[in-house]
Amino acid sequence: MSSKVPTVRQTNWISTIPHLVIMGIIILIWHQFNQEKAFLFGAITYLAISISLRNLIPKDHRNGIRNNNAEKFKDAIPDFEKSYAFFKKHEWIDKYRFITLLSSSKMSYQEMALANIGFCYSQIGDGIQSKKYYERTLKEFPESGLAKSALKMINAMEKNASKDHM
Repeated sequence: MSSKVPTVRQTNWISTIPHLVIMGIIILIWHQFNQEKAFLFGAITYLAISISLRNLIPKDHRNGIRNNNAEKFKDAIPDFEKSYAFFKKHEWIDKYRFITLLSSSKMSYQEMALANIGFCYSQIGDGIQSKKYYERTLKEFPESGLAKSALKMINAMEKNASKDHM
């Protein structure tokens, strides 16, 4: 099902190397039991582990994405706040997500959560909160292209709005 809400996915391609190593190890383990179908069983096992990790650990984030895609922006905000709090508390999971979650995302879950909260506030018409969260995203993640772009857009709109009132 496609969504009307824009989604940004950036991949850290270098992190696919550990994924291939992990898959190779799983295939070697299966090779000890069944040489003929080791590759198939290894790939299926890797896929099952990958899907399980991404569905179980960042469940609040996934709920937020689900609500966001359903355009339930007010409902998505608490989910993203819970996601941020979880990954802030367990920063090592987020930092090493290429192994702990088998995720090749360039953005951390913390950065995604803050930017998504900013996006949700913009969609419900709360520009002040939206700007606050994008600024917070940039404060914590100075290289966040998503937050930089959003703030440029907000600042341009504010500038145009102030011109209109003159």
